[in-house]
Amino acid sequence: MEAEGSSEFGRRHDRTSASHRRARELTVASADIQVEDLDPSAGREVGEPPRVVGQQGIPDAVARYAIRAEPRDDDQLRTADTDADHATADHHRAHRQGEDQHRGAGARRPDAPQKRRSQEEPAVRESEATGDTADGSQRPGTRRARRSRIAGLIHPDILSVRPCRADPPTLPHAGSRRRILSTWSRERARVTAGRAWNPRPVGWPVVNTRTPVKQLAALPDGPVTVAGWVETVRDQKKVQFIILRDESGAVQLVNPAVRELDPEGVSVGAAEAFALTEQISALGHGTFISVTGQLKHDERVKLGGLEVKIESLEVVTDALETPIAADSSLDKRQDWRFLDLRHPKQNLIFRIQTTFLHALRTYWVERDWIEIQTPKLMASASESRAELFELGYFDGTAYLSQSPQFFKQMAQPAGFGKVFEVGPAFRADPSFTSRHATEFTSIDAEMSWVDSHEDVMAMHEEILVAGFTAVVAKHGDEIRELFGVEVTVPTTPFPRIPLAEAKEIVASRGYVVPRADADMDPEGERQISAYVKETYGHDFVFLTDYASSIRPFYHMRHEGDPSLTNSYDLIYNGVEISTGAQREHRIDVLVEQAKEKGLDPEELGFYLDFFRYGVPPHGGFGMGLARLLMLMLDEHSIRETTYLFRGPTRLLP
Repeated sequence: MEAEGSSEFGRRHDRTSASHRRARELTVASADIQVEDLDPSAGREVGEPPRVVGQQGIPDAVARYAIRAEPRDDDQLRTADTDADHATADHHRAHRQGEDQHRGAGARRPDAPQKRRSQEEPAVRESEATGDTADGSQRPGTRRARRSRIAGLIHPDILSVRPCRADPPTLPHAGSRRRILSTWSRERARVTAGRAWNPRPVGWPVVNTRTPVKQLAALPDGPVTVAGWVETVRDQKKVQFIILRDESGAVQLVNPAVRELDPEGVSVGAAEAFALTEQISALGHGTFISVTGQLKHDERVKLGGLEVKIESLEVVTDALETPIAADSSLDKRQDWRFLDLRHPKQNLIFRIQTTFLHALRTYWVERDWIEIQTPKLMASASESRAELFELGYFDGTAYLSQSPQFFKQMAQPAGFGKVFEVGPAFRADPSFTSRHATEFTSIDAEMSWVDSHEDVMAMHEEILVAGFTAVVAKHGDEIRELFGVEVTVPTTPFPRIPLAEAKEIVASRGYVVPRADADMDPEGERQISAYVKETYGHDFVFLTDYASSIRPFYHMRHEGDPSLTNSYDLIYNGVEISTGAQREHRIDVLVEQAKEKGLDPEELGFYLDFFRYGVPPHGGFGMGLARLLMLMLDEHSIRETTYLFRGPTRLLP
């Protein structure tokens, strides 16, 4: 019986020991690592992996025994705590049962204390449950103490893990202690020998230590790593200078040149310095390099008031001789657009674009607008067939979308209320002017329950003010420095002039619009814009009430005068950048207006169905992004403000 009891005890002990060891992993982890929150402004982007703080981290071999530092909620913590308690209780219970069976059922262990019942017992039980001692502190090893320790270890906002001491961890069991201390000693020996261990907790990726140039000014003097492309090299006799540029700015790198080696004896340091000098001398413009060195703030340095003394340099990729220069023609720069975009002015254009679009989106999203993405392959024309790209579509014919007009209108009977889109549009326009493209980015908006095009114009003004305000606040100084332009935030309301009246004003200034139709021509737009600037001091003007003969069939016409529409063009610095209108929502009127434009209602069947099942009065606009940026920055062509331009003769790059 004793042998059988001892065997049973051994099996129970093995099972419970395994559970006990798993539970004690929590204690091992809390002994080895601690958590600290980093300042979110310290360069860590949203979604970036956690950083490891300090020169040394947890050895991989030791970290294998620790729990992963992952966010856990309160339920998970309670479950882990309960598992630890149960495993510990099972272990002790099995141990006592084994000993009792070994000694005999009626035997009592000599070291087992006599149970005493007293009036203090309820308080003792409560103390045992909560972990509180007489002075209000928590006894180690209790449920509350363990939960507190785990909660401190695992936090939903965990950002870093670092070793809390160089001493070996305190472990509860001799077996675990021997195994892990042996591993700890070996890892410490490696560090002592000068070989650093891997500081990453198990399962976490390597974090790049490169610092963007823009962030250097906020750092103290000390070691730093920067990377980018070589803009210039000044290779002087005693010192070498590199202007390194990355996506955020430029910095000066400096290296004391070592031109000769002592023939009688060369030290390792002298040989390395000589090799570095030779390496810098061979650098070409555009070569991508990574440099580690010492950051030093110095007001005498013209470029940013700081420089980096080079300690090591790695050539990431060599570059051929650059085929374009600052004075190259626009067409040649377009051929090598990826190199042209390295210029600070070009870089700034697309940062401005990002800021502007973010401001527009913020305005709309904060007012419960919905962003949509509409298809660019269409079965029929959305405006006119004159500017359509036609292509084969399996056994049929498809067209590239001229605008998302039909689809953003579809959102109105769908009950979306207010929608916007920023996406591509296509026009088969053979024009070679500085303001036309065959593919461009269009900013579109459409909203329900408008009384007239005045509601649309009011919203249009507000988003432009929001966009310009953001651009001026973030990039105003850079624009002034690189473009020599003072961007100002427009005031509201923008001036409004009916088209017929605008033509009269232009004629009074000595220019008669020579067009046969009722539209305004580019020179007329420049003239009316100059008039508004002189009269109202404003860069924007709405030209309203366009003739129905030059407007799409879906524009609503004036009540009592069908020759005019509830529509407008927005002119900015002498160029039209947008068209907006109230839409016709009455199905019978809409069908008749489509027929007047020579469109077949059968081909528009899917569009006309939107209006057969109820739709509110609505209106909106479309606006060209590149054209607006061109005018904002006083550039001469939208090819400068388009990432990759597409025109009648350009499909590359």
